[in-house]
Amino acid sequence: MHVIPSEVDRSPVSANWRRGLPVLTGARIRLRELRPSDATPLMAMLTSAEITRFISEPPTTLDGFERFIHWTLRQRAAGAHAGFVATLIGSDTPIGIFQVTEIQRDLEAAEWGFVLAASFWGTGLFHEGAQLLLDFAFNGVGIHRLEARAAVLNGRGNGALLKLGAVQEGVLRQSFVRHGQAFDQVLYSILDHDWRASRAAATRSFASRVH
Repeated sequence: MHVIPSEVDRSPVSANWRRGLPVLTGARIRLRELRPSDATPLMAMLTSAEITRFISEPPTTLDGFERFIHWTLRQRAAGAHAGFVATLIGSDTPIGIFQVTEIQRDLEAAEWGFVLAASFWGTGLFHEGAQLLLDFAFNGVGIHRLEARAAVLNGRGNGALLKLGAVQEGVLRQSFVRHGQAFDQVLYSILDHDWRASRAAATRSFASRVH
């Protein structure tokens, strides 16, 4: 997954959240805005080969992570990016990153990316965090279309996106290069009305089971 965007300033759009991101709280996971103090734990988490195999190359130094975090804050203030760190409820230690980045003016379309520490793979925490992020993107920001890319060989990432209801639109041939190797990527999209419909259906299903 693309996680660390290039440090390029984007045109600002109007949004209330540009003054500061809300804290998004689930049953087991919490998403909050990135802070400069997150640089050290993020560097420890995002520099293992297992994590970085299918994501854009992260910074390699502490200074690089600090610059990345300050970039996310500038871009949030411009209304072009929302970068959250994931923590467990009751803890403030980062276990992942979830973020949305503008690809079309006024965030009509955006790209989202994520990474979760390997020790939390298969726990359901990604799905919970992703739902929080998508609710924020569609209902809090007003995004119409969210895109995501996953390397064809990244079975876990592709499965996670499909479970969320993302629609596969095509294969981008050799569109991602990592360590000199080119990978094909699958392009996925989720539209706002589809997401709201799926969430409403899930709510109705839960209500029927309870009653």
